Amino acid sequence: MARLARPLYESMPGLYLALGLALLWASYRWRGEWWSALGAVAGFLAVVSGLVLWMHRRDYRTMSADYQRRGRSLLESNDDQP
Repeated sequence: MARLARPLYESMPGLYLALGLALLWASYRWRGEWWSALGAVAGFLAVVSGLVLWMHRRDYRTMSADYQRRGRSLLESNDDQP
């Protein structure tokens, strides 16, 4: 499976937030156009997606640091547990 480069992966939440805010601003600025409602919905979804990605990355880093303090890797299987 192909993976994204780390800098691109880490910047995705910010890109989604910026795109969403730009779409929300554009839909507010040019009200009355046929695409204004569509832009507002797409902007809202992009902002929510950016926040969700940011929260998942934050939780992953917290969990990863917790596991590393305990001396176990996240990739280590639980098969050897009694």
